[in-house]
Amino acid sequence: MASIRDIKRRRDSISSTEQITKAMKLISTVKLQKSKAKAEESKPYYEMMYDTIGSMLRKSGSIDHKYLKAGDSKRKAVIVITSNRGLAGGYNSNIVKMVHGDERLTPELTDVYAVGRKGKEALARKGYTIAEDYSEVINEPIYRDAADITMELLDALGQNRIGEIYLAYTSFKNTVTQIPTLKKLLPVEMEKGSEKTDLTLMNYEPDEDQVLDSIIPKYMSSMIYGALLEAVASENGARMAAMDSATNNAEEMIEELGLAYNRARQGSITQELTEIIAGANAIS
Repeated sequence: MASIRDIKRRRDSISSTEQITKAMKLISTVKLQKSKAKAEESKPYYEMMYDTIGSMLRKSGSIDHKYLKAGDSKRKAVIVITSNRGLAGGYNSNIVKMVHGDERLTPELTDVYAVGRKGKEALARKGYTIAEDYSEVINEPIYRDAADITMELLDALGQNRIGEIYLAYTSFKNTVTQIPTLKKLLPVEMEKGSEKTDLTLMNYEPDEDQVLDSIIPKYMSSMIYGALLEAVASENGARMAAMDSATNNAEEMIEELGLAYNRARQGSITQELTEIIAGANAIS
C-alpha cells in the first residue's frame, strides 16, 4: 500500500495537471467561438463555389482544358491540413489515417503539401514526400495563404510534376463532431447531375479557356481557404473536448486519491493509538 506521502505527492501532481487542462479548455473555448463564427460565415460561399463549378462543367459538354483532365504525371499532390500542436484527441491522427488509408494516395507516388507540423511529421514517418511545408499558415489563415498554395500547386500541375490534386482536412459539423474529409480538387470531376437544367449547354464568353483559366484558381483558393477555416474550428473543438475529458478524469483521480489518503491516514492514526495503548499496558 502506498504511503501517505506518496499519495499526497501524486494528488498534488494531478491537481496541478488539472489546473493546466482546465486553463487549456477555457482557452480553446474562446478560440472556438471565434473560429466557429468564421467557418460558418464562409462555408456557404465555398460550398456554393464547389456546386457551381460542378454544375457549370456538367453543362459544358466535352471541354479539352488542362484543369479538366489528369496530367501526364502519375504523381498526386495532397494538401494535408492538421495542427501544429497536439493535445487534441484524435484530431491529427484521424487525418493521417485517412490519407494513408486511401488507395489513391500511396506514399511512393504522393507529394504532401503540409499545413500543420503534426500531419507533416506523421506522414513523413510513413514514407510520404513532403513537397512544401506551410505549417505557419494554420496559426492565422487568410485568403492570401490559400491563393499562394493554389498558385504553387497549379504551377506543379502545369509543369506535369503532378497529375491530380486532393485536399484533406477536418470538416466542422458542431462543437463535438468533426469529420475527416478528403476531396479531389483537380482535375474537376464532372459527374452527371440529376437536374433537368443539366441538359442545357453552358456558353462561355469570350471563350471557355479564358473563363476557366480565371475561375478554376478562384474555385481552388476558395476550397482551400474554407478548409483552413473549418480545420481551425475543428482543432479548437477537438482540443476543448479533449481537455474537458482530461479535466474530468483528473477530478475523478483526485477524488479517489483523497479517499485513499484518508484511509491511509486513519490507518496510521489507528496504528499509533494501538501502539500507545500497548505501551501504556506494558508499563502498568
